[in-house]
Amino acid sequence: MRTVLVIDDNPAVATALQLLFGLHDIRSMSATSPEQGLELLGRERIDLVIADMNFSADTTSGNEGVSLFRSIRARYPDLPVILLTAWTHLESAVQLIKAGAADYVAKPWNNDKLIATIENLLELAESSRERERLQRERRRRRERLAEQYDLRDTVFESGAMESAVELACRVARAPVPVLITGPNGAGKERIAAIVHANSAVSAGPFVAVNCGALPAELIEAELFGAEAGAFTGANKARAGRFETANGGTLFLDEIGNLPLSGQVKLLRVLESGQFEQLGSSRTRTTRVRVVSATNSDLPAMISDGRFREDLYYRLNVIEIAVPALAERVDDVLPLAMHFLGQDLQLSEDARGALLLHTWPGNVRELRNSIERAKLLARDNIVHANDLNLTAARSGESGPTGREVDTLTREAIEERLRAAGGNVSRAAQGLGLSRQALYRRMERFGLRPPSGA
Repeated sequence: MRTVLVIDDNPAVATALQLLFGLHDIRSMSATSPEQGLELLGRERIDLVIADMNFSADTTSGNEGVSLFRSIRARYPDLPVILLTAWTHLESAVQLIKAGAADYVAKPWNNDKLIATIENLLELAESSRERERLQRERRRRRERLAEQYDLRDTVFESGAMESAVELACRVARAPVPVLITGPNGAGKERIAAIVHANSAVSAGPFVAVNCGALPAELIEAELFGAEAGAFTGANKARAGRFETANGGTLFLDEIGNLPLSGQVKLLRVLESGQFEQLGSSRTRTTRVRVVSATNSDLPAMISDGRFREDLYYRLNVIEIAVPALAERVDDVLPLAMHFLGQDLQLSEDARGALLLHTWPGNVRELRNSIERAKLLARDNIVHANDLNLTAARSGESGPTGREVDTLTREAIEERLRAAGGNVSRAAQGLGLSRQALYRRMERFGLRPPSGA
């Protein structure tokens, strides 16, 4: 059962709150001193604390409440704490909000607003615990994967990317072609590298060819090689990628750009391991694991006659779909911190901007954004403006990455109204932490409704 601990030297406060909470299926425990409250926290499962700011007679400074809050925060950093305040120490409560307190409630409190605040915080705490549980499970699965397979130092936390990495590991040992699908910049080559690293040919070369970066007339020469004089500019014989990848893995990125004549030759290599260089009639043999990738709709290209159906089914024995970065938001901050390195940190507004951005360029865009920010950061801290992000996530009504640090008074007031005065919900809608929103409210002279 959900449990709230009330720490207040006035027993009447604890009694009144116990009666109120009982009407809402919330269990209440009470302590009349900071010492007793900390002792209860040490032996009971508490979901939320409501703490007074003063405990000694004739004391109004709020210092005792500050000390108690700091003790709770040091021992239980994720435990929500609501402060019971009087006007004489409201400023102290606001300072503690900045230090991580969940909220403050002025005496005498409004029962409906207090219950709304507590229900919201308990719901957020439960959601946070569930997220932490899922993260722990994913972390354990990643650790087991890393013990069994070579993950090529791939950074991921999302379930979607975990599924792609796990599938790549499981199919790596099977000597069959693999087709990796997904948008540009999402990490398809990293998945191909995982397949190679865990395959039976991992000791051989890993050769990557971007078919989309080569003129159509040169792709065949690049893949299969060419004799001297086979085409204009071919002054000497050159080995193709199938030859240099012999005994290893050939990664064909943007396979949809391969011309039809090259598709015929590729199909033959896949089926027989044989090919001829351009300008040569001598048949060569290769033993190569082929992994291909595309961001194109190959079935649609088949319908248009631009891609061979028999080649598609030969390449697509196993398909691994790599989702766009916008579909695996849990990966954004870990990747950003990985690209950032050990010497720099992300500010709160930068984190909000990164999470709100749509990432049309996927991981490649994220890396470029972080590299830019590293050049502009001051005092080893990256802020939202350093990232130069402008697009908010599709369908969200929150601010864009650049707007996170330049919110107007009107935008905050509108979000607070939409959230019914609930600061926690308003902060979520703005892509900020509760503490960050309080700081911006203070900047504009805004005060939250009592119990908000």
